[in-house]
Amino acid sequence: MDFLGSHLLTLILFFPVLAALVILFLPQEDVKVIRWTALIASLVPFGLSVWLWMRFDPSASGFQFSEQYPWYEAIHSTFHVGVDGLSLTMVLLTTLLTPLAILASFSIQDKVKAYMMLFLFLETGMLGVFLALDLLIFFVFWEIGLVPMYFLINQWGSEKGERVLWGGIKMQARNYASLKFMIYTMAGSLGLLLAIQMLGVLFQTYDLPLLYQKWNALEGSVFGLSVSTVKTVAFWAFVVAFAIKVPVWPFHTWLPDAHTEAPTAGSMILAGVLLKLGAYGFLRLVLPLYPLEAQRFAGALAFLAVMAIVFGAFAAYGQTDFKRLVAYSSVNHMGFVLLGIAAAAKVGMNNPDLALNLSKNIALNGAVLQMFNHGLSAAGMFFLVGVIYERTHTRNLNDFGGLFPLVPVYGGILLFTSMASLGLPGLNGFVSEFLVVRGAWPILTVYTAIAMLGLLFTGAYILKGVKQVLHGPLNEHWAHGEHCLTEINTREIVVMAPLMALILVIGIWPAWILDVINKAVIMLF
Repeated sequence: MDFLGSHLLTLILFFPVLAALVILFLPQEDVKVIRWTALIASLVPFGLSVWLWMRFDPSASGFQFSEQYPWYEAIHSTFHVGVDGLSLTMVLLTTLLTPLAILASFSIQDKVKAYMMLFLFLETGMLGVFLALDLLIFFVFWEIGLVPMYFLINQWGSEKGERVLWGGIKMQARNYASLKFMIYTMAGSLGLLLAIQMLGVLFQTYDLPLLYQKWNALEGSVFGLSVSTVKTVAFWAFVVAFAIKVPVWPFHTWLPDAHTEAPTAGSMILAGVLLKLGAYGFLRLVLPLYPLEAQRFAGALAFLAVMAIVFGAFAAYGQTDFKRLVAYSSVNHMGFVLLGIAAAAKVGMNNPDLALNLSKNIALNGAVLQMFNHGLSAAGMFFLVGVIYERTHTRNLNDFGGLFPLVPVYGGILLFTSMASLGLPGLNGFVSEFLVVRGAWPILTVYTAIAMLGLLFTGAYILKGVKQVLHGPLNEHWAHGEHCLTEINTREIVVMAPLMALILVIGIWPAWILDVINKAVIMLF
């Protein structure tokens, strides 16, 4: 037990890799064993994360369960991991969604061994970002997560559709989407790497707690330039990398393509966790390392957030592809996360105004909770789109209509999850979006008021999707013969049940998670 306690984070982080190596040696044709091995193995990090949550002390300052080992001594980088309330929340989300996504993948028939191994590697990549307390280690895991998702989209994405590029060149849609995803994210990561290297050269360490102190205390000139100029350039290098990942308008165009072409489970993880890496980067690195720059450019961040909220809602409303509608909804919902971050940036870290500080903390609580809540509702929505696509082989909303009498259980689950995404009081989405709006209103009043337009259209596109799938005259095509629509099965209900339970529990009793988030926010900012 002592060994487990002292190496808990390393076990959570690398257990999926060990499981993937075990799967490597299983017979390729034994698909059932591979699936169940991957599922059971993915439940181990979740169990350890729940135990970590129970042992975590929200009132303690600093990082807990910290582990530090030599890694790259020549450049003063160590393998340093630890958790606070912010990272713990994201670790719990990641380890919860991964087994659900693997269970959702039991319908995959092609190259099952490679698929399951990539999923487990992806889990380690995502967890590494949330646990890393060394900037170089952070970047390594940031990039590791790209590779499995690229192949998941490229190899198991939709087989239909082509994209015509410049010069009349044709490319399969899933190849186009995976390539665009990779290029966008790597382009943003280049500036991030250079800025991280600069910090390492300046202070001879990549250790994050040390950098928080040394970087903010830096004065004079650096490399022949003023500290202010250097910090501003580094600030934007960090911001662009994280804005692409969130994604924030106008860096969002890779997202609808990636979501539309990805397999169902890939979309669940992409929306549920991968988008949170960018928002986590803002909270973990941008606000603590660049408080003055963030305060100076808070208006620009708020503008980008509001554009994401409004344009994301308008774009979602205009879609006829069910999966693309849900994809644009992610741009809309993640805009609220950035709005909360922008409000906190505007107030700054040492503002003497108690009322503004309270609003800042409320906005940040809402932003972190919105990250968790969006992970639940978006993963559920993408899964439900996949459920109906597997039966009908179409995502065109105009091909559905009046399906509620045929699939009442599926219809009820879709309505419940849609209402959570819409922000219905009593469900999780309302709590987090209310906190963001309440916190941002006294600080960024005009931007928050404009964001309400996007909130209005959130209701419009959600109700449009529900109406075209479930309500109206029954499309008789799905009522008879070989096209007869079948009800959601037990395995699919098991995937949705934990998500729905958490959506309801957070909506009714958010204190259990907000207590952990709030203390982390107060201590960090």
